[in-house]
Amino acid sequence: MTETTLYTSLPRTLYTQLAQVKLLVCDVDGVFSDGRIYLGNTGEELKAFHTRDGYGVKALVKAGIPVAVITGRRSAIVENRMKALNVDPIIQGEENKADALQDLMRSLSLSSEHVAAVGDDMPDTGMFEHAAIKIAVNDAHPTVKAQANWVLETRGGFGAVREICDTLLQVHGKLHGIHGASV
Repeated sequence: MTETTLYTSLPRTLYTQLAQVKLLVCDVDGVFSDGRIYLGNTGEELKAFHTRDGYGVKALVKAGIPVAVITGRRSAIVENRMKALNVDPIIQGEENKADALQDLMRSLSLSSEHVAAVGDDMPDTGMFEHAAIKIAVNDAHPTVKAQANWVLETRGGFGAVREICDTLLQVHGKLHGIHGASV
């Protein structure tokens, strides 16, 4: 049996599990962005973020479901973007994402059934060890997709985070109750 969402139909068991989520944890490069990093001649780094993802994250946080990021790289761009979206915590420069998520869950007194994690590449599978909901963006590495229990309809950097946020809001009965500006 399945449940219909804005984007697709999900198995009822997954839909039911999503109702238990109290924390969404995201990678950044390849999830919030398309994974490409633009480097200027002076060392300037640029990334593109989708405003629809921004709206979704702000709506999810406003609805009481916090969003955190765990990323292997360090970037002022990520820090600034995530702060603008009320993402907390912002864990950067973390190569062992499994340990980082486990520490975060411990600090928030959350068990795995309350956590959804989304990634696109091999380092992100460490988060899958501790999250009940393992999410892969549509253009994720095949190994990540194979480990995921939800492969999104949307590619990283093109509204994938919004797909998750909208679905969580729908499952929690709050999809139409949140309003605000896209950022």
